[in-house]
Amino acid sequence: MKEINIVFMGTPEFAVESLNQILVRGFNVKAVVTVADKPAGRGLKIKHSPVKEFAVSYKIPVLQPENLKDPVFISTLKNLNANLFVIVAFRKLPEEVWSLPELGSFNLHASLLPEYRGAAPINHAIINGEQHTGVTTFFLNAGIDAGSIIMSETLAIGRNETAGELHDRLKVMGAQLVIKTIEAIRDDAVSPKVQITDGAILRNAPRLFRKDCKIDWRRPAREVHNLIRGLSPFPGAFSVLTQADSEREIKILRSLVTNTQTSSGPGGVWLTVDGKILVACGDLFIEVLILQPAGKKVMKGPEFVRGLKSENLVFKAPELIE
Repeated sequence: MKEINIVFMGTPEFAVESLNQILVRGFNVKAVVTVADKPAGRGLKIKHSPVKEFAVSYKIPVLQPENLKDPVFISTLKNLNANLFVIVAFRKLPEEVWSLPELGSFNLHASLLPEYRGAAPINHAIINGEQHTGVTTFFLNAGIDAGSIIMSETLAIGRNETAGELHDRLKVMGAQLVIKTIEAIRDDAVSPKVQITDGAILRNAPRLFRKDCKIDWRRPAREVHNLIRGLSPFPGAFSVLTQADSEREIKILRSLVTNTQTSSGPGGVWLTVDGKILVACGDLFIEVLILQPAGKKVMKGPEFVRGLKSENLVFKAPELIE
């Protein structure tokens, strides 16, 4: 059984659970590496990453290099004498970094690799209507999410589950897999497997941009619903609601596919007597359950409907939205 000394690298809240479990299990964390502090919000107050806030609360040394190839940073890493690097939701590491520890550097990824390599695997899995996803640990190499797989576990995706809900379940499952992986490395019980693609067309998970978040109401209701839940709560699927000479951008954060066939053009809105918002898609109506008008709070459909006139409400086609 090997003695394990860890450098943990991560940034968002997804990574905090893994770091927490590492400490709970008594592993020695020599330092944490995370992004540099940056001003955020209207007041431009300095914001720390969730991983930094957690590490500081446990008095763990924190490194925040601007340049991962900085000789001073690399020298600092060497002097820590860590023999394992654990990476969860961090930047792509140069070989000068990931090749340092004796026992290797492994990453936790929120998909069943080699599927959904990239920055947004949780979002893309739901958008594509997947029924299962999972978590994978793998040793880093020069590729992007392409190293040899150590372990993986599968998780079913709920039919109406949002990306935020799936994120919270995967971070717990992922933390458990991180611990299993560390223990296996400690016990010299790992048999890494090269990712085999055999020329298959893989589904990737690239970073999401504004253009990817526009709702196309001409698509089938199930596809629209999957886009909405796959982008909820962030960055949020959106459209522009028009009425007479006014329009407003609205994020739709939760929806439900109905069994009602559409009787109007895609994007047409019906307001029911009990305050429901129904929007026509390419085949069926969806019900808008939770939404957020630009600059306003998140609200339920009936709350938004109060005082809203029902005549000639329609959502724009995506190509008409800037």
